[in-house]
Amino acid sequence: MSGTGAPATNGPATDQRPANYKWIALSNTTLGTLMAVLDSTIMLIALPDIFRGINIDPLKPGNSFFLLWMILSFMIVTSVLVVGLGRLGDMFGRVRMYNLGFAIYTFFSLMLTITWMSGKAAAIYLVVMRVFQGVGAAFLIANSAAILTDAFPENQRGMALGINQAAGLSGSFIGLVLGGVLAVIQWRLIFLVSVPIGLFGTVWAYLKLREVERRPRSHIDWGGNLLFALALVAIMVGITYGIQPYGGSTMGWHSPFVLGCLAGGAALLVVFAVVETRVREPMFRLPLFKIRAFTAGSLSTLLAAIGRGGLMFMLIIWLQGIWLPRHGYDFARTPLWAGIYMLPLTGGFLLAGPLSGFLSDRFGSRPFASGGMVAAAISFALLELLPIDFPYWAFALLLLMNGLAMGAFASPNRAGVMNSLPPQHRGVGSGMNSTFQNAAQVLSIGIFFTLMIVGLSTSLPTAVYHGLVSHGVPAAAAGRAAHLPPVSTLFAAFLGYNPIQHLLGAPVLAHVSASSRAVLTGRGFFPSLISGPFKNGLHEAFDFAVLACLIAAGASWLRGGKYVYREEPAKPEPAAAARTGEPVAAAEQARR
Repeated sequence: MSGTGAPATNGPATDQRPANYKWIALSNTTLGTLMAVLDSTIMLIALPDIFRGINIDPLKPGNSFFLLWMILSFMIVTSVLVVGLGRLGDMFGRVRMYNLGFAIYTFFSLMLTITWMSGKAAAIYLVVMRVFQGVGAAFLIANSAAILTDAFPENQRGMALGINQAAGLSGSFIGLVLGGVLAVIQWRLIFLVSVPIGLFGTVWAYLKLREVERRPRSHIDWGGNLLFALALVAIMVGITYGIQPYGGSTMGWHSPFVLGCLAGGAALLVVFAVVETRVREPMFRLPLFKIRAFTAGSLSTLLAAIGRGGLMFMLIIWLQGIWLPRHGYDFARTPLWAGIYMLPLTGGFLLAGPLSGFLSDRFGSRPFASGGMVAAAISFALLELLPIDFPYWAFALLLLMNGLAMGAFASPNRAGVMNSLPPQHRGVGSGMNSTFQNAAQVLSIGIFFTLMIVGLSTSLPTAVYHGLVSHGVPAAAAGRAAHLPPVSTLFAAFLGYNPIQHLLGAPVLAHVSASSRAVLTGRGFFPSLISGPFKNGLHEAFDFAVLACLIAAGASWLRGGKYVYREEPAKPEPAAAARTGEPVAAAEQARR
């Protein structure tokens, strides 16, 4: 029947690929993953320069919307879309969808550099362009792991996915340094730098990547996609506004809007789960959760991302708001140097990711993934023992340990998840796993900021009031500054502004003696003022991270021994299952 022109059945098209194709796929998808993840953080350090460039104060009342959505819009879009785009890759070709993603990502990176507006109009434009840039990144993230799994034999997938995963994890920290270096030259460069790299990657992917399999056409679950997107957006919007002040409260978790978003999102997820069991070709392949290795790997992905996602912000604030000013760095330069001082974490990712992936090909994912999470929990516990004004060598060693631990977990866990999936569902399975990771990072930011704000709220107002009054600030002005929401102080430190200058403002400082003004706005006053309250909140955040990592280690251990999906000879009985999206073949589990 092959001569009739009918579509080919599922099967590898290895005869159309060069002998070195797997290395071409690895290098291109690693570049794509690196760029997609790098752009999720490159803006963080550059935000002060961006806001100065478009003439807007992000800390003024009403402008926190722009601050939060500049940071989170990219993450939210990728979280919402990766499952649907992975499904499209399964249907229409993973390489085709990946190539499209590279082109979209590159185009909107260019669009981000050419705004001619200023003020709120420019901020809205940048948020919208970031959303579309996130769409392109979601195409890349959703399909890169599936392309690698198709290209590499099972005994090399851990190594390949390890390199890819290490590039992604390290990209988040490389973005911090790159953003700090480029933004001081010109803020538009943080987006422009992606354009030539994106053009190169797009052309390279189009010319060199090949579809490994041909798949029969199927239908898109539009209802499921819409329900899932609305549910995730509602939940993430609720989390985003939950950490903002509401009324006279330091946070908005009791706000009707926040509660409505969270409740509505949860209800939509329940409806989504019901709908997905009743459609012929669902977007979210719930039967994949019957595969123990996939379920355990996805659950541990979720928990690990919750444990580490928001903690990066806490470590940056620790460096920028306290440690770096105490050691002679101006507040305006602390964002760049915070990224530089966190490089040991990136080094740990880069060392452990490929090595643990290589070893997991031989020994299975469980010992490395579970061991990595236990080691991460230990590193967080040890960080908690450091004094606020720590010796840097101790901090760097613990960051390196944490990076090694996270790298040891991430690559084998990803390889275990991808090895467990039937070939026809690798795209959607990869997207599901990425959704757990990306959504958990947004959730983690909400959790850690909440814990930090709770810790600060108990003692920061009193410390601020007495500290300001003792240096000549009028009691009324000191009272107003002391009762500003702690999140405003955290954001000021995070953005590299002088926090006391922000809290008091120029008119108040003008009525203080020159010597007191020099002390208040100097590099030592704010760090000494916030150290005690910050330590309380930081310990609560570390305790939560330890707990999340230990639970992730347990979830990872439940995956069982080494698990690789195997195709059995075709039989007449599974035909109905194939039409409904159920796996056509059984999976073989080999315990070692």
